[in-house]
Amino acid sequence: MKISDLAKAANVNVETIRYYERRGLITQPLKPEQGYREYSKIPLERIQFIKRAQELGFTLEEIANLLLLGEGHCLSVQEIAEHKLASVRAKIADLNRLESVLDNLVTQCKCNPSESSCPIVETLLPNDRK
Repeated sequence: MKISDLAKAANVNVETIRYYERRGLITQPLKPEQGYREYSKIPLERIQFIKRAQELGFTLEEIANLLLLGEGHCLSVQEIAEHKLASVRAKIADLNRLESVLDNLVTQCKCNPSESSCPIVETLLPNDRK
């Protein structure tokens, strides 16, 4: 299949494919003397893997490592996944704290009888302006 067909099948832009090739995430097929490069199903599967890994929060650098290590021992891949898991858990904890703070501020705002001040705005002001 041609690069445009690959892009369509993978639901990405042609420039995305070229970028992945430059990054070494997928291999560019050799160009025949005449005509267009022909891509097999392997790059399509790679791109689908990359997009799914990105959806899960992996960076392209981490994905490159996963692809490289995926050809070897599972323990190395497990270490990367454990690191990502710790990062995700930290983000969830941060988001839970943010949710609690915002919930409290919204409650204060609902209970605020004053129309001249807003607890949310006051909370966000620098300390020297309060």
